[in-house]
Amino acid sequence: MRLSLTLAGLTLLATLNGCGDSSTSSDDASETSARTTLAPPSETGILQVATRNGPTTYFIDRHQQPAGPEHDLIKAFADAQDWELEWTVHTSTSAVLEAVSQGDAHIAAAGLTLLPSRSEILAEGPVHTRVTEQLVCHRDLAPMPGSPAQMADLDIVVTADSSYVETLDRLAGEHEGIVYEQDDQRTTELLLSAVAEKTLDCTVADSNIVQMVRRHFPGLEIALELGSQHELGWYLPQQQAALAENSQAWMASEQGKQAIDDMRHHYYAYISEFDFVDLRALNRRIEERLPAYIDQFIAAEEKTGMPADLLAALAYQESHWDPAAVSPTGVRGIMMLTQNTAESLGVTNRLDPAAAIDGGARYLADRHARLPDSIPEPDRLFQALASYNIGRGHLLDARTLARELGKDPDSWEDLQTVLPLKADKRYYPNTRYGYARGYEPVHYVQRIRNYRDVIATAFE
Repeated sequence: MRLSLTLAGLTLLATLNGCGDSSTSSDDASETSARTTLAPPSETGILQVATRNGPTTYFIDRHQQPAGPEHDLIKAFADAQDWELEWTVHTSTSAVLEAVSQGDAHIAAAGLTLLPSRSEILAEGPVHTRVTEQLVCHRDLAPMPGSPAQMADLDIVVTADSSYVETLDRLAGEHEGIVYEQDDQRTTELLLSAVAEKTLDCTVADSNIVQMVRRHFPGLEIALELGSQHELGWYLPQQQAALAENSQAWMASEQGKQAIDDMRHHYYAYISEFDFVDLRALNRRIEERLPAYIDQFIAAEEKTGMPADLLAALAYQESHWDPAAVSPTGVRGIMMLTQNTAESLGVTNRLDPAAAIDGGARYLADRHARLPDSIPEPDRLFQALASYNIGRGHLLDARTLARELGKDPDSWEDLQTVLPLKADKRYYPNTRYGYARGYEPVHYVQRIRNYRDVIATAFE
């Protein structure tokens, strides 16, 4: 399958397996005028999908491949019908809904809550996920609200035109003092990062988004569950009623149920397996696990020049020094190498710790060597780690964006303020590789630096 991803006039071609998957970026669906109803995909062989970027919807991964829970489900549905895919990536939920309501897409797959207000004007597709809406605050907030009545006077901001607006309107009608703002620029993920950075008291997010993002921001705390479960699913134009029924039937089939299971296993099952902030566990593992691998880390340093204690910190971040670690996303071993990366490095057994440590060290050294010579140390090493995590393409995007913003792309201090903009719709549509969870490598590097400080004494 050929992927054609157009972002700000740039085209990325990649070879994929399965049906055709083409994606374009749109800043505002309302700019597209209403047109005649799209011919159904049963006639054209092409399913046109409206989505938005996000870790629970659609994104380009570190290998420049399309990914995300909604992407995988839609692709499985299209594959089952032998249809190609054309994606339009919008920058907000309201833009996605606008595109579908105007008939510019066959289907909206963007983590949408099924609401009566939406179902009055759109055709409901199948439900694939059930979530609860959660009030999320920083754990240092005092007092932490324990009930909706205690939400008064909090600084609460939510994504504009989201289901959270209806929830907060209901609560504000039931309890005095609850006020909030709608933000039409920042996504829920960025608002959660603002809470983590203590520039915002609280926000509201679906539990699956909180689950995905919280692993990178341990300071986030779920203060309240705001009501019962909600259903997430697809929406279609009312004129596509037959397609809506088709998609519902497929999702209810054994094939559809398997696709949902695969999606959950791939994106959510692995999240809770690692505790990135438990220093007691780290110290215990320094005593119990690290001695078995110190010699391999030292040998890898001698071969690649990458510091042994840094490699050990990287391995702890990736696997907690578990040589048999396996994730549903396909990465394995103490360095959590992907199959493609391992093959490119000549590592035939990722579960062999010596081979994996050697391969991971060579891969990090390659990320390091391919950076411009102008970057001083330790900034160069930090950028190599970021590239190891998010992929070289997204790192280069951030460096270009840093220049455009008048910042120093060789400075990690500057670059770590720019990387999160890869998740900001004001910036990522104009980058070559598009949306990425740019806040992740910032915290990834910080955790490795923290781990290294603790681990370093074991190498003295």
